[in-house]
Amino acid sequence: MTSNLETQNCVPCRGNSPPITEAEFAELKQQIPDWERIYIDGEPRLQRCYKFRNFRQALAFTQKVGEAAEEAGHHPAILTEWGRVTVTWWTHAIGSLHRNDLIMAARCDRVASELAEGK
Repeated sequence: MTSNLETQNCVPCRGNSPPITEAEFAELKQQIPDWERIYIDGEPRLQRCYKFRNFRQALAFTQKVGEAAEEAGHHPAILTEWGRVTVTWWTHAIGSLHRNDLIMAARCDRVASELAEGK
């Protein structure tokens, strides 16, 4: 199996970068099983809704995901509500999914796990 997604680095993406192949997506998706592929305006995206006990926890998660996104130079759509945060990843430059999106989805899962553990 491919190496752990959350430890990989995002690569700069441009309009001519190839989207992830179906075979690669199927293999890597196993590492982020709680994420679903959705389509908005015909573009594939990865989306997951995280649940929290209150707004404070949801906001802390949002902040940490935002920091990870800024560090990687790859930014999601984030909807923060009371007790839940919905994160959506896709690569705007190519209007599709790139390996970077799956890497960042795995990092979101790690952030959620660390917050649940009190880190």
